[in-house]
Amino acid sequence: MTLVALSTMYAQQPRFDDGGAFARFAREAGFEAIEISHSTAAEKVDAIAAEGALPVVSVHAPAPFRLLADGRPNSALNLASLDERERVAAVEEALRSVRLAERLGAQRVVVHLGHVDPPEGDRLHPLERQLRKLFDRDALRTDEARQVATELLAWRRSTAEPYLEAARRSLEALVAAAAAAGIVIGIETRLHAHEIPLPEEAVLLLAGLDPRAVGYWHDVGHVEVLARLRLVPRSRWERAPGLRLVGVHAHDVRRLLDHRAPGNGSIDWERVRRLAARSPLVTFEIDQREPEEGVLRARGMLGSAPD
Repeated sequence: MTLVALSTMYAQQPRFDDGGAFARFAREAGFEAIEISHSTAAEKVDAIAAEGALPVVSVHAPAPFRLLADGRPNSALNLASLDERERVAAVEEALRSVRLAERLGAQRVVVHLGHVDPPEGDRLHPLERQLRKLFDRDALRTDEARQVATELLAWRRSTAEPYLEAARRSLEALVAAAAAAGIVIGIETRLHAHEIPLPEEAVLLLAGLDPRAVGYWHDVGHVEVLARLRLVPRSRWERAPGLRLVGVHAHDVRRLLDHRAPGNGSIDWERVRRLAARSPLVTFEIDQREPEEGVLRARGMLGSAPD
C-alpha cells in the first residue's frame, strides 16, 4: 500500500508560520503523512511534531534548514565535491537529517547526492542554458539543439568520474549511519544535467550497498524536465537494472517549471499513478506559491486514500 505525504515545501509561506497549522491543513487535505523539506527551519519542524496531526515519514536532507558560517544555506554544500572539506561538511549536514529522522520516527531520508562543477563556477552549464532557450523557442527538434545536447552530455561523461567517486564515499557514510538507525536513504533523481545521478550512475552508485538501507527516489518533475530537454528519456529510469524504488516526489510541470500543483502543468498523471503503485511512499512536493485548490486536489490524483 502506498502512503501519500505532503512536503513542507508548501509550508514556506506566512499562513504556516506556525508549523502546527500546516500539519492540520495537510490532514484536512487528505494526506496521510508529512515530509520535512530542506527549506524548513528547526522551529517549524518542532511545531509540526508537537501538533501530532500526522506522522512525519521522511526527511529531505539537509534538513532542518540553516545558514552556514559563510552565509550560504546548508543545501549549497556538495556531497560530490572534490574539495574534501566541503564534502565532509556536506556529509555532516546530511547526517543531521538522519538524526532528525530518527528523532521524529521517520523511515526515509531523501538525499541530493551532489553535482559535477559546471565550468567557470557557473550554477548551470552554459550548454544547458542554451538548450533551455531553444526549448522556449520550440526549437528542440533542430540540428542546433541536437548538437548542443550531444556536447552537453559528452562534457558530463568526460568530467563525472572523480565526482562520482566522491559521491560514493559520501553515500557510504550516510548509508552506514542510516542503517544503524533503521532508516532508508533515497538518492533523488535530479533536475539539471550536471547533477548526480544520471540513471546509469545511480546503478553504479548503489551497487554493492545493502538494498534494505538505500535505493533511488524518483522525482517525476525532475525526470520530466530532463526528458523534455531531450537529455534523458523517462524510460531510462524506468528500465535501469538493479534500482530499488524507495520513494517518489510528485508534482506537475509547466513547460520546464517544476513543483507545480496538479493541474497546473501538463505531466502525464497516468504514468505517475503507475509509478506510485510501485512505491511505498509518494510525497507531493508543491511550491508554496501554488494555489491552494491545486494542493487540495493533489491527494485524489493517485486514487482513494486507505481506510
